[in-house]
Amino acid sequence: MTLGPPTVTGQVHFDSHVTTTVAVAAAFVNALATAEAGGRPVALPAGPEQVRARAERALLEAGARRAEVDADQAAGLQRLAGRLREVFAALDDGREDDAAGVLNVLLAQSGARPHLHRHPPAPWHLHFHLPEAGPVEGWTAGCATGLAHVLGSEHAGRLGTCAAPACERVFVDISRNGSRRFCNTACQNRVKAATHRARSGR
Repeated sequence: MTLGPPTVTGQVHFDSHVTTTVAVAAAFVNALATAEAGGRPVALPAGPEQVRARAERALLEAGARRAEVDADQAAGLQRLAGRLREVFAALDDGREDDAAGVLNVLLAQSGARPHLHRHPPAPWHLHFHLPEAGPVEGWTAGCATGLAHVLGSEHAGRLGTCAAPACERVFVDISRNGSRRFCNTACQNRVKAATHRARSGR
């Protein structure tokens, strides 16, 4: 089953690198740590090559500049996805202290350190890790810092998990009114149809 990219469109905008790291965090969770999506079971990747393929696809779909990882790095990103799911789930439940605790551990483990970097001729931009960091360390630092940026702002409530039954996908709500509850319109329509059937006694 194709999981598809995280939906990160709408009216709320973080700075571009934070937007990318938050999108990558959601993509990792949905690709590597989600057992149900859209009302159906999702087969988690069964071996190193499947993990690598899903990790690279998640990076590409989230707009990362580089997506190449080896099998060991992909396994590290899968472990990261599990920890990031804890953050989304905690924030969805209103447990900000728990989410902050997980992020602080990830920040410490990754040695996150702001660093200005550029790829000529592009302008300088802020990375959350040093240039020599590997993919796992770098994305751990980036995703943890991006999510910490959101948690430490007025937008903490915009990170959530899908409210539809049998769907564990996570999302970033950057709509104007911040009222999103579903990962996509398909899940929203599925819940609406089920509610309608229940009311009509079908």
